Amino acid sequence: MKTNKGYTNVKIVTIKKNKSSVVYFILHSIFIFGCFFTTQVNAQNINTNSEKLALQKNAPNLIIITTDGLRWQEVFGGVDTSIANQNKFNHGDSAYIAKKYGATNAEEKKKKLLPFLFSNTSLQNNSNSSVINNGNEKSIVFFGDRNTNNKAAVENPHWFSYPGYNELLTGYADPAVNSNDYKPNPHSNLFAFLNKQNAYQGKVAAFGAWDAFDRILNEKVSGFPVINAFESITQVLSDPTSKMLGNLLADSYKPFKEVECLDVFTHYQAMHYLKTKQPKAMFISYGETDEWAHHGNYSNYLDAANMVDKWIGDIWNFVQAMPGYKDNTYILLTTDHGRGFGSAWTDHGADVNGANATWFAIIGPPALNSNAKELFGKPLVTNAQTNTIYQKQLAATMAKLLGIEFTAEHPIGNPIY
Repeated sequence: MKTNKGYTNVKIVTIKKNKSSVVYFILHSIFIFGCFFTTQVNAQNINTNSEKLALQKNAPNLIIITTDGLRWQEVFGGVDTSIANQNKFNHGDSAYIAKKYGATNAEEKKKKLLPFLFSNTSLQNNSNSSVINNGNEKSIVFFGDRNTNNKAAVENPHWFSYPGYNELLTGYADPAVNSNDYKPNPHSNLFAFLNKQNAYQGKVAAFGAWDAFDRILNEKVSGFPVINAFESITQVLSDPTSKMLGNLLADSYKPFKEVECLDVFTHYQAMHYLKTKQPKAMFISYGETDEWAHHGNYSNYLDAANMVDKWIGDIWNFVQAMPGYKDNTYILLTTDHGRGFGSAWTDHGADVNGANATWFAIIGPPALNSNAKELFGKPLVTNAQTNTIYQKQLAATMAKLLGIEFTAEHPIGNPIY
């Protein structure tokens, strides 16, 4: 008997291996390795999920809001009396328009039309933009007031909706996108890009009054929910409020037939989703400003703009009251195209003078980060020949504010700062 030094009465046993013991040994080893591997993978997944949750908690939020075809003239000057006083446009509502939106100067008129954006504010100017500080609540930067030679425009040559939204959301003014009936968009959009980033993955959604947004945002390819026109929020939520909103939408008045729903339904479905799912990135598009303009109804056009202003205020007040959103959210406000001057205000398109002129505004907490300070205080990147900021620059601009570089397989306009 062999003994180990320092030990006695230790019996060394030699085991004769047979087939069954070998199989047992192999299976036992596989089991032990499997348990170790699973433990390691689970630990890795826990770490990955924790990191993802931390990213989602800390990353800035983005909400892009559009109101279709709202002219820069009303945004910066309020009611246009040359239109409001024409019987064919005021539809007998001239007294109503004057009482609700009339004032002695443009500053007061725009405050009456868009009180959330312009009331109770102090105005500061620089050569490129107007900055409004409302106490410590928000900073707003406005662009596109051509009365002060501050120019914003679409670069695409068509000057109507699908090309405008494509330019805004993809950063690419592709002239081949030339119809409102255009196929599902082949170009990558900002929200689809964000949905691939860890901080935003699965936290992206879009709501639009117009039924083209599932094509504009290419819902099937982009991988996030796009609820547009008469699509119900019950596609993504099943609670009682969602069901009620879906029923109201289905039974609502349809002045624009099946193409576009009334903005109130888009808004309340979007707000319910915002409160319930708390997305990191969201697109909301209202459409009545364009529809009532095409109908030549200036009173309804103004009322639609006034209501959108209220809803923007509701959205801002909500996010500023919510942990994770408060002082950590950017809102971009803009439109998809301009409209004509005077009696041509009802129309737009490449043959309508002025219909390329747009406007936009960015809302954010005053001292959110250094990016915001740069944007609010430094000279901006414009076209050197035209001194114009183009719609195609906004996707990259908003991504940069989030601390991300937006990349795609197509050309993208440069950020404005």
